[in-house]
Amino acid sequence: MSVQSGREGAATRQRVTAMREALLRLHKALLESERASYENVIGKIGSPYQFLQLATTDPWFAWLRPVTQIIVALDELLEAKEPLRAAGAEALVGQARMLLVPTVDGEGFSRHYDEALQRDPDVVFAHAAASRLIRAEGGERVLKTK
Repeated sequence: MSVQSGREGAATRQRVTAMREALLRLHKALLESERASYENVIGKIGSPYQFLQLATTDPWFAWLRPVTQIIVALDELLEAKEPLRAAGAEALVGQARMLLVPTVDGEGFSRHYDEALQRDPDVVFAHAAASRLIRAEGGERVLKTK
């Protein structure tokens, strides 16, 4: 492995880690926002265990799964034994870029995402941080190799 490819790999790992952390913060904000909404409509969630069960099995929270899946894929990329490749990371960032587009008239994730952004400033701040990373390096690719 050359020094240059080692630096590129380290830079890619740093960017993937930053994206993962930003998406984790966004996911947490979305979960908390959705929990508050659920409790306003359905009733208080009794325990952290009950919340975990609801978040993983209840249709109310199902719209959050695409974010969860991207975070898991980023984790797998970071934990892989083979060298981290910018192309694989860029594909995941592209998925995040396409996913994190709120729409009032949309369906599924985009509509729920818009609703969360409208009701919760924590979601707005977490969205802004993730969006900045996605737009980094000229607005085209977060993980572009220099």
